[in-house]
Amino acid sequence: MPSVVVIPGTGHSSRRVLIEKVHSILSNRVRDGEEQYLVRWKTNAKTSTPALSWHVIDELSRCLEHVQDYLDVRSKAISVAAQLRASSNKRKSPDTGSEEERRPSPLDRQLGRISHTPSSSRSSSVSSNVNTNGPSASPSVDVYNGVLDHNGGFVFGRRAAGPDVPRIDIKCVPTPEMSVTARRSSVKEALTCIRAEYIRRLARVPGQLIYLVNIADSSTPSLRFHYISDYICGEGVTKMDIETQVGCQKCSPHMGKHIGCEYTKRCDCLEYAKVDEARLKDDQQRAEYEYAIATGGSTMGFPKKFPYFAEGTRADREGCLVSFYLTSRNPIYECNAKCRCGPYCRNKNVQFGRQVELEIFKTANSRGWGLRCRQKLFQGQFIDTYRGEIITDAEATRREEAAHSKMKASYLYSLDKFAETEQIDVEDLYVVDGQFMGGPTVFMNHSCDPNCRQYTVSYNKNDPRIYDLAFFACRDIEAGEELTFDYLDKEEEDEEKNNEATEDPSADAVPCLCGSDNCRKWLWT
Repeated sequence: MPSVVVIPGTGHSSRRVLIEKVHSILSNRVRDGEEQYLVRWKTNAKTSTPALSWHVIDELSRCLEHVQDYLDVRSKAISVAAQLRASSNKRKSPDTGSEEERRPSPLDRQLGRISHTPSSSRSSSVSSNVNTNGPSASPSVDVYNGVLDHNGGFVFGRRAAGPDVPRIDIKCVPTPEMSVTARRSSVKEALTCIRAEYIRRLARVPGQLIYLVNIADSSTPSLRFHYISDYICGEGVTKMDIETQVGCQKCSPHMGKHIGCEYTKRCDCLEYAKVDEARLKDDQQRAEYEYAIATGGSTMGFPKKFPYFAEGTRADREGCLVSFYLTSRNPIYECNAKCRCGPYCRNKNVQFGRQVELEIFKTANSRGWGLRCRQKLFQGQFIDTYRGEIITDAEATRREEAAHSKMKASYLYSLDKFAETEQIDVEDLYVVDGQFMGGPTVFMNHSCDPNCRQYTVSYNKNDPRIYDLAFFACRDIEAGEELTFDYLDKEEEDEEKNNEATEDPSADAVPCLCGSDNCRKWLWT
């Protein structure tokens, strides 16, 4: 492909950089009133002189993830530098009375915070056969170590050498001069573009609208998070074939009240549902039930409950969980597409997806992003599911160890509801990782006194390894109240121990910031 040298100019550009070839963003500046960002381009082999080029933010619209990554580093570095300057202003050397020299932090080095001028005896990291002072002293340089090619309206950098090509060693980028300029230059346009792109992505998420609100600062949730409408199965994960799914065959859409399934004893989908033991009518039926449990027999025919209030009940209860499920950890079995009960059966709810508008917002108490609903929620009302990539237990362990932080656990949820009853070994369990892909519930914060709870919802009673994790309101929740759940929520027998505060946490324990009266003080200890 013939090379074409392209020097970015001023004014809005219709061209875009080729995202597949972008390695990262290294610095920023303002030229002629426009924000520009220094792109490092990918190379086929390791080199100390990859192609670098400056681009206005319009040209980077397809790779705003890289811009956001850089701005996050820049923001942290500026914050750390400000704190260190403030703490060192009054610190003097006991011998000289002068300020002590401070070793630069990794963030300082990444942003190139130390801006002293190299001594004349030290070779400059920037060189040019045209400008003896080096490009670091010339703000007009737009491309280093190569040229820009174009392909179908997209531009990308490639390495090239020649007498007219300014050169710079990547180890010294950004240069001290670049770093000073970067700290002083505005990034408002980039932040606005990032926010707009995130909102565009939210608009494409199925279901009711999801809003983004941030009056605390200028940040935006990571663009590297991808919204998905269903689980993504990772390597080594096998979902049972759809042919294993069995629907109820004795029900119909018109069984008196025209609400689909009406009799629990006839609904095959409830075969493995929990028996309502309080409704066992006599000692003989109780004995039969106990025998079925002891021998692993079927519990069909014993009294059970549908999980949701049916149409025709109070408006604030229709579709909400009945107390039999709300106050227990009993798995919920919904009807499915193979059932004869019709598309609007009373026993179908979570599978229709989120029906309420949600709002992602920046909290004002250092807890990051949070989630709230724009309408009042009633006790037992379905909110949304927790989605993500389904991975093996071994892969989940690998990711936890690679994260070097116990906070990774807040994104991992083991699908172990049926491990004991189905005798599934721990190493054979699947785990949902919602850190990099999922839905808006990833922004739900922890509380030791939560207003939401997570429940198991299955559409295939024959698949004990993959099912939905659904959030329901465990009490009435006013519009605008933050939605929270207990990250350490356990089964009933573990709840008393789970509610005990830890008095002797480990050095890397994660503190709890929920602020509730019964706060346990720590999350992962």
